[in-house]
Amino acid sequence: MMTLAAVLRRRPGRRVYGDALIGSSLLLFVVAAALVSPWLPLPHPLSNNLLEVFLPPGSPGLQGTHWLGTDQLGRDLLSRILAGTRLSLLVVVLSALTGALLGTALGMIAGYAGGWVDALIMRLIDIQLAVPFILLILLVIALMGASLTNIIIIMGGTSWAIYARVARAKTLELRELEFVQAVRAMGFSPIRVLVRHILPNLFTPLIVLLTLDIPRLIVLEASVGFLGMGIQPPTPTLGNLIGEGRSYMLLSQWLVLYPGLVIAALVIGCNLLGDALLRRTNTRLE
Repeated sequence: MMTLAAVLRRRPGRRVYGDALIGSSLLLFVVAAALVSPWLPLPHPLSNNLLEVFLPPGSPGLQGTHWLGTDQLGRDLLSRILAGTRLSLLVVVLSALTGALLGTALGMIAGYAGGWVDALIMRLIDIQLAVPFILLILLVIALMGASLTNIIIIMGGTSWAIYARVARAKTLELRELEFVQAVRAMGFSPIRVLVRHILPNLFTPLIVLLTLDIPRLIVLEASVGFLGMGIQPPTPTLGNLIGEGRSYMLLSQWLVLYPGLVIAALVIGCNLLGDALLRRTNTRLE
């Protein structure tokens, strides 16, 4: 009888589609639930009732059933998780797009221009990768405060280097191809060559990289919130929900369990989808 590993090796396409289906299903379920939650019959995320503190999942309450229980202030946990998921995803997506746009632009410039421009941008990449993220965010928060905009900027600033490296490597490869040499010989400006002829050929690897980088940003955003350096309570995010609930883990395990499961679902979904895209497109990200 053939083993499961042998079957998967013989049918890699089915495994790719299976990973993509599972990953996209997890993401679609969590994201759709978070987006439609304002129209669901749930209590307001900031509405508290001290008569309903630490109710276990499924307990009835004055404003309806608390499907995931309540927290130390009697706030509905399901409502807070969905609201926190919306805000966390907003931070992650905007941070990823910020890093992708900045890194892609710098990587294309470095690969196309070469010389001292390339050397300067590569040294900036080395410096960025050498600075610990926690020290960087502590410095920014100490100077500018823990606002939504600052969190997005600083998280985006941790991502641009990997996009720059991929964009530079692909640009070095593309600029030697005949069609790029032809448009350069026709006298087109470097900006037009980069935007019209090189950038479209970078979309596939950069989209794959974006899908694979989002899980890291999800964990980073949750870590920042857990440490109390992100968006401050009572506004919920997935990270600060776990940070608030850790003091009551022995009394109400659901305060940490369910936000953690949402983070796990997002990370696993993005990883499965990104890995499936990576294998399906045969993309190299070195």
